[in-house]
Amino acid sequence: MNVIDLNSDMGEGYGVYALGDDEAMLDIVTSANIACGFHAGDPLVMARTLAAAKARGVGTGAHPSLFDLWGFGRRPIVGERPGDVEKQIVYQIGALQALAAAEGARVGHVKAHGALANLANQDAELAGAIARAIKTAAPDAIFVVMPGLESEKAGEAFGLKLAREVYADRAYDDDGALASRRLPGAVLHDAADAAARVLAILESGEIVSVGGRRIPVKADTICVHGDTAGAVAMARAVRDRLELAGWTIRPMAKWIG
Repeated sequence: MNVIDLNSDMGEGYGVYALGDDEAMLDIVTSANIACGFHAGDPLVMARTLAAAKARGVGTGAHPSLFDLWGFGRRPIVGERPGDVEKQIVYQIGALQALAAAEGARVGHVKAHGALANLANQDAELAGAIARAIKTAAPDAIFVVMPGLESEKAGEAFGLKLAREVYADRAYDDDGALASRRLPGAVLHDAADAAARVLAILESGEIVSVGGRRIPVKADTICVHGDTAGAVAMARAVRDRLELAGWTIRPMAKWIG
């Protein structure tokens, strides 16, 4: 049986401000990556997102970031010491774990957000800091990583359970990292094209980069960003296309490890 997880970033609001249609997305995806307060999210938003996910049987995980509310965690903060970043991640995971306990939910995975994830994919020390934080705060949680990059290597070195992730709505550089959002075509918007692309990746075991390079990948989970225009329609198209092709969509925590 072909099994895959479908994940999306959620709880990315603050106070009266909201970003993305979490309620609609939770009816489609099987895992929710919940912002933990450093790029978005606050205790009430986090608790609501946990409760809404639990009510639908959607797995919940922490989505920690560099401390960058102003830049939504997408600005590379150069000079942060890996040990300091490690403590920031432990702090964020712990905050979500406490709220999850209050809601009768659990933190089943951890996925780094934005610039933190992108930097760690190229920086072994930073990747190690994330893996060490997970090992400390949530040793049974799944570490969501991009295949072939430093975060995957760090997760393996620390003996963590891994979910290797492919993005439905992003283009890839020739090294297997995500293409910069500043580049034309880096963010994909056509739902049907994205769904066909995801199925092709799963069937071929390869990603085609912006430079035409074919990169071998193993995928356990597919991400659709919840903050992009048409995100819900894209997630629905991806899920429908995969199910039509015989794939079973299940929360990663139900079958990985």
